[in-house]
Amino acid sequence: MQPSKARSGALPKQKRLAAFIYLVAGGALLGLSTNVAKLAGDVQLSPLAFLFWSITGAALILLVVAALRSNLPPVTGRTLEYYLVSALVGVAGSNLIFFSAIPHIGAGFVALVITLPPLLTYVGALIVRLERFQMMRAMGVMSALAGAITLAAHKLSAPDADYAWIFLALAGPVLLAIGNLYRTLRWPAGVSGDALAPGMLIAAAALLFSVGLLPGFSLGIPSGQRLPLLLIALQSMVFAGQFLLLFLLQKTGGPVLLSLLGSVGAVVGVPVAIVIQGEAAPEGLLPGALLIGAGIALLNVGKAKQIS
Repeated sequence: MQPSKARSGALPKQKRLAAFIYLVAGGALLGLSTNVAKLAGDVQLSPLAFLFWSITGAALILLVVAALRSNLPPVTGRTLEYYLVSALVGVAGSNLIFFSAIPHIGAGFVALVITLPPLLTYVGALIVRLERFQMMRAMGVMSALAGAITLAAHKLSAPDADYAWIFLALAGPVLLAIGNLYRTLRWPAGVSGDALAPGMLIAAAALLFSVGLLPGFSLGIPSGQRLPLLLIALQSMVFAGQFLLLFLLQKTGGPVLLSLLGSVGAVVGVPVAIVIQGEAAPEGLLPGALLIGAGIALLNVGKAKQIS
């Protein structure tokens, strides 16, 4: 029996609404996380230690939730590969870059840098044929790229520009885009996102722990202070929600829509960095943000036309 037109149209609308909710909530948590990382640096928590303990806490939270739902992460050769690669490019590597860069170039600029993955993810999706070329979406990519170049050019032209950290921060979105595509292409069949999320975070914690064993690195937490522990607890809860929503959005919206998390995160992260943390607004913020916003809008409109 064929479904009615009303019923066949209802499911895509429900999925789009769910994807929108996941996008807004996950992006808000992402924007919050960059600012919590800035506070952690102010209380002498190293980026590696803060990231490791926060990821470990988030992994435990999601693991408990998965256990209560009898949906623990499966352990097979395929899923272990998935956890490790996803953790390396989408969690440990990219976040360590961003958290390390924040003390040098500011939480506001890092929040804007995280808006770049949609461009890279879309280009990658075209290459691996997850997307088909569409002029409107291509124009969106070019507009957002122009906005990103505007922001980077202003940052690089500043008298006190830290070129090494600016360029290193720009490598983070490349890793995120690779992670967005990888998770879609290699998603283990029959496994839900809320089972995959804790597995990925456990793998990320293991990778960060191994880095902490190297000479010159430490996972130590300043003793005699409560604030570092409170910030770790807060970031753990933020990460738990953020990465759970990431997998839910990945499943319902696909890799390109998922990559817009950074853009929503910037809407939250940049104002918080300016108003609450007292950072100066990044040079070229208005034209760069307008170009990026126009690019995101074109990407979304183009996607809606593909669906319809």
